[in-house]
Amino acid sequence: MKKINSWVNAARLRTLPLSISGILVGSTIAAQQGYFSLGIFSLALATTLGLQVLSNFANDYGDGVKGTDNDERIGPQRAIQSGLISHSEMKNGIILTSIITFILAICLIYASFGSEDFLYSLVFIGLGVASIVAAIKYTVGNSAYGYRGLGDIFVFIFFGIVAVFGSFFLYVNDFDWTVLMPAAAIGLLSAGVLNLNNMRDRVPDEKSGKITLAVKLGEKGAKTYHYFLIIGAIFLMTVYSALIFEGWDDIIFYIAFIPLVLHLKRVMQNESPALLDPELKVLALSTFAMSLLFGFGQIL
Repeated sequence: MKKINSWVNAARLRTLPLSISGILVGSTIAAQQGYFSLGIFSLALATTLGLQVLSNFANDYGDGVKGTDNDERIGPQRAIQSGLISHSEMKNGIILTSIITFILAICLIYASFGSEDFLYSLVFIGLGVASIVAAIKYTVGNSAYGYRGLGDIFVFIFFGIVAVFGSFFLYVNDFDWTVLMPAAAIGLLSAGVLNLNNMRDRVPDEKSGKITLAVKLGEKGAKTYHYFLIIGAIFLMTVYSALIFEGWDDIIFYIAFIPLVLHLKRVMQNESPALLDPELKVLALSTFAMSLLFGFGQIL
């Protein structure tokens, strides 16, 4: 039972609501346009959750092997850092999760395109492989991009653009470029969660050689960047809602702007990295709430 609890903790369940926000937004936009499939929706959720758990396992392994997770780390203690899961066990967990996630992705692609649209299937298979590789390479290996300040870009692409626009395309099999606005908004908020994490651990990360964007920007620059991410997301969602506006239900998600703005104020005034840890939950759940309210408005 203790080992099972260790794996559950390593999966970091608190990160999962944020990971499915993009799927909710892309799926409900498609549903509003008359396209929806419970099979595609279920497989998209399962695939995304698989990618998030894979990313969490890989981050635990990569930072653990490199010694980045040490006594100076402010966030919750990780599995390898605590010794509850060995390096070899976590490596096997990464391999197994990668295989399961890839199988789910193949099932999702087949549910969307069937045996037709072979080119689209190839493109999405490529995206699936790229997503798995990106989830692992964030902290694993000598060329880990998370140690070179590139993590924010990949989070924006895969948890924003690919999650929202990609899931929308799986239903509709066509392009609607306006969907890139909510896709970018979710991407910016997801990058905001990563930035908060990196702001919290900025000092120990720099000491251990993990050069995140927060390390490069410094405390003041990272706060300014965070301001851009949150306000940029609010702006994009506002513009998109103006384009699709048909009734007040289309802007019910504005309620989620309240905790986002209050969160931004606390971050701007923050002087203690430890106090940024609870803000991770606030931002992640606010993003999830916005996605739920947005989806609710779309299907009303």
